[in-house]
Amino acid sequence: MKTSRLAIAAALILSACGQPQPTKAQEGVFAEQPRVAPRDAGALKTSFAPVVREAAPAVVNISARGIQRVRDPFFELFGGGPQSRVTGSIGSGVIVRPDGIVVTNNHVIQNMQEIRVTLNDRREYPAKVLLADERSDIAVLQLENLDGDLPVLRIDDQEQQQVGDLVLAIGNPFGVGQTVTNGIISALNRTETGISDSGSFIQTDAPINPGNSGGALVDMDGDLIGINTAIFSRTGSSSGVGFAVPAAMVKRVVDSAVGGAKTVERAWLGVKGDTVSADIARSLGLERPQGLMVTDVYAGGPGARAGIQQGDVITAIDGAEVNDQGGLNFRVGTKSPNASVAVTVLRDGRSQTLTARVSTLPGDADPGQGTVVGQGALAGLQGVALNPALADRLGGDPFTSGVVVTGLQRNSVPARIGLRPNDLVVQMDGRAVTTVAALGRAQRGSELTIVRNGRRLTGRLP
Repeated sequence: MKTSRLAIAAALILSACGQPQPTKAQEGVFAEQPRVAPRDAGALKTSFAPVVREAAPAVVNISARGIQRVRDPFFELFGGGPQSRVTGSIGSGVIVRPDGIVVTNNHVIQNMQEIRVTLNDRREYPAKVLLADERSDIAVLQLENLDGDLPVLRIDDQEQQQVGDLVLAIGNPFGVGQTVTNGIISALNRTETGISDSGSFIQTDAPINPGNSGGALVDMDGDLIGINTAIFSRTGSSSGVGFAVPAAMVKRVVDSAVGGAKTVERAWLGVKGDTVSADIARSLGLERPQGLMVTDVYAGGPGARAGIQQGDVITAIDGAEVNDQGGLNFRVGTKSPNASVAVTVLRDGRSQTLTARVSTLPGDADPGQGTVVGQGALAGLQGVALNPALADRLGGDPFTSGVVVTGLQRNSVPARIGLRPNDLVVQMDGRAVTTVAALGRAQRGSELTIVRNGRRLTGRLP
């Protein structure tokens, strides 16, 4: 009798697990084989069942509904106003605390009013948002009306993973129900993904598809090492390049939410720089391109107080390699404000470690509507002076200075020449603008430079 491929595979698996191979009498198609947990690391590669049994119960399905106000030009022709439209979202989440704390992606629940969470055992609970952090794309939910014990997945934020490690992606792709896929970690510390300017992602080839967002990336210890967030794809389906938010950032957001915070207070080092290219590495006498060359140090900031200087090359934060601004922002961003961090720098060909006490960004992130310019050619413009905290909240560079336009009086000169709210006035007559009062000195013919949607525009006042 010809032996089937299935029988051969079963024999190999059982042999790897240290079990006797089936006899001829056991080779029936419906013969039930004993199932035991693998006894060593080599045997574990033959079956992920023990890991799945531990991890899968804590991975949940999230369904969310919201009401969106939309405008219909055709309807408005007949006197109608904005219409309401019900929107929905389906994703995944992970229970990380026994009191019902669930982690998911912010984009799964953003602008949603009703959230329901379904466990693997089919229990359902309503949930409320404790904290939604758009920048990391992590949201923390609290399950309500709990009626029993909950499975929990432990957050492993030790960052001991290596490229090539086996991982499982657990979630609810396409809304078909909980699904487990496997793969390896194909890269670490991915920063230039376009997902976030402060993200450093785990890259995996474990298939991740729509609906997996917010699901778990699990290691072979059954611990949560990341939250599946995005894929690189030309079709919308998995192409073997998926990205997960590392557990260190997940834990930072969870700790903030559990502590009662409504926003994540990010730590700041107060330095910025450029990635060391091959040409820069040669000019510095480095063996290879590595690190971030410091181009600016914020006066009085944590980096300045620690002794970091322009021209230094930052190579690591607390021993974790840094090679670009996104990586630096991520490493510092996982720390709590006022924490001490070890900054490894290359200076004059020598490596040294400086200790910096990181802090929150200086300034008011929500200064209100600001001040109205009462005189000069820009009278009627309302604005606020940019500070690092406000610039960061608006998604800009904390080192940038200028005045953000927050309002314009009707028929004023600023309104007539086309200035808009959220424009950033950076220069007037070739001089940097740092205060609203400086705009009161504008005259007819003054040259004004603004930044709008990333574009720099210059013109003269009439």
